[in-house]
Amino acid sequence: MSVKPLGERVLLEVPEVKEEKTSSGLFVPDTAKEKPLEAIVVAVGSKVEDVKAGDRVIYAKFAGNEVKVDDKAYLLMEINDVLAVIE
Repeated sequence: MSVKPLGERVLLEVPEVKEEKTSSGLFVPDTAKEKPLEAIVVAVGSKVEDVKAGDRVIYAKFAGNEVKVDDKAYLLMEINDVLAVIE
């Protein structure tokens, strides 16, 4: 299944955060970690001109909605929440 964002939206793939272990052997849960603010653009809406599929971008901290497609998590957000393209 594929997802095509509408209008001024982009679909981002956020890299998974690896499980961390402290020096004393305790595992740090995902809820206690900072989410990465960097992602890869998977698809763009018809009105988006600033980014294209495959671009690495930085996005706003609390932006977007998580969506699952074929058991894979993505972020769907407005283009205004994308702050920069990493070159």
